Amino acid sequence: MSGMRSARYFAAFLVSACAGALWSQQNNLDLGRVLDSNSPAGLAAAANSLVWACPMDPDVRQHDPGTCPRCNMKLVQGLPDPVEYHMDLKVTPQVPRPGMPLRLSFAIHDPWKDKPVTKFQPVHERLFHMFVVGPNLEFFLHDHPVFAPDGEFHYDNLVLPTSGMYRVLGDFYPDAATPQLITRTVILPGQAPPPASLTKDYAAKDAKNLNVQFSTVPPQPIAGITTQLHFKLTPGDGFEQYLGAWGHMLVASDDLIDMIHLHPFIADGSSEVQFNVVFPRPDHYYRVWVQFQRKGVVNTARFDVKAEDLH
Repeated sequence: MSGMRSARYFAAFLVSACAGALWSQQNNLDLGRVLDSNSPAGLAAAANSLVWACPMDPDVRQHDPGTCPRCNMKLVQGLPDPVEYHMDLKVTPQVPRPGMPLRLSFAIHDPWKDKPVTKFQPVHERLFHMFVVGPNLEFFLHDHPVFAPDGEFHYDNLVLPTSGMYRVLGDFYPDAATPQLITRTVILPGQAPPPASLTKDYAAKDAKNLNVQFSTVPPQPIAGITTQLHFKLTPGDGFEQYLGAWGHMLVASDDLIDMIHLHPFIADGSSEVQFNVVFPRPDHYYRVWVQFQRKGVVNTARFDVKAEDLH
């Protein structure tokens, strides 16, 4: 799965010299008008070239450079078309066991010639965000593999508690591309725990130094339609950005097929924060992990939401 979102489309026209004689006078006039910088079309194209957009939230656009007010990413000009890169995941040792320290190695390759990618842009103060979710949705990890001289990202001493299937989400931003969200699977042999049996859980949670209240709009989320996820944080003092954003969220379906990484849609440093999410499939529960920082302490809280079908 990837969080690929269309940002911008380009049209290129190539007219060979030998074919020029086949064009009618009207066609040549039309082409001249498109290329005339003083024509309405030319002015529109020039204006569009000056637009700065967020690579993570491309609907955020403005005519001046700066940062995205939604996710705090640096705005860029000329967003390329979104293309999914290749992410290879290697686990060491090759037969992992519960309780055994593991090394995860991530190798990124371009989608055209499968060449290794070695240049990346920071995404919220890190080159690579990694999320790991366990087979019964009890294990959750958000951390950051380190880019090494061998051209790969490595994460050492990962200890997974049980056998079963773990889902790993990589979030990274290749230079001159668009941000990538790619999942891979790690399986630990042996008897896996029973699958998660979730029920609706909107109850307020006490984290390390923060109480997190949760509600949704609409009260009953509908799959395929935007749901607002509202959080109220108490105490409201000492609320800080965590890794360049006012919060981080991971959403995972009860069968571990869907994994979504999000940042706040509305946040201004106050005690109320809003995320927007589109739950992909009806009749599934989704576990929502949300992370906020207060006075230097990262707080993680989780909630369970069911997405219904639109009747």
